[in-house]
Amino acid sequence: MSGHDHHHHHDHDHHHDHDHDHEHPRLSELQLRVKALESLLVEKGLVDPAALDVFVDTYETKVGPRNGAAVVAKAWTDPAFKKQLLEDPSTTIKSFGFEGRQGEHMVVVENTDTVHNLVVCTLCSCYPWPVLGLPPVWYKSAPYRSRAVNDPRGVLADFGTALPDDVEIRVWDSTAEMRYLVLPQRPAGTEDLSEEELADLVTRNSMIGVETVQYPARQEAAE
Repeated sequence: MSGHDHHHHHDHDHHHDHDHDHEHPRLSELQLRVKALESLLVEKGLVDPAALDVFVDTYETKVGPRNGAAVVAKAWTDPAFKKQLLEDPSTTIKSFGFEGRQGEHMVVVENTDTVHNLVVCTLCSCYPWPVLGLPPVWYKSAPYRSRAVNDPRGVLADFGTALPDDVEIRVWDSTAEMRYLVLPQRPAGTEDLSEEELADLVTRNSMIGVETVQYPARQEAAE
């Protein structure tokens, strides 16, 4: 049951970042409580993870990933920042004020016309909290963790992501020491959008690598 220790480790340490979050001082404590509640309810079998997803969604998709989305949008619009982000992600992300826990290194992997990156954590559910908020329930599921490694194209297809055959798919396995953030490709037709409008297009799933960024955004259609 080593996954269990891991949760406690994440939850306890997560408390540490709320000092740095000037914009929403209450956010991390709230995330922490939601997370603790989530673990407890799921572990005791009192709640179906899918039902919980709806409850947690607000914190997952509306709050946490916006940090990561801001980083992606800046990388799309500022070549110097993008270079820095790929070369020294931890420091660069820190400059945004999203503080990670000690000993946690971020690696940013860039999607291109020839390479698509997908992130998984085969051991437990390591995830870059400060930039992506709470991990989605499916990210922690055994099927995702094993299939992302054995059949990444199949996983992408499940998310409605079809890539040309000549695109190489690279799978990155997160650990407690090393977290990955996918830098998605900037979609065509977005030349006139502001950095803020671009950030609105960036989904959490695109930063995990199971989806690409769509323009115009397609999430409304999926609701």
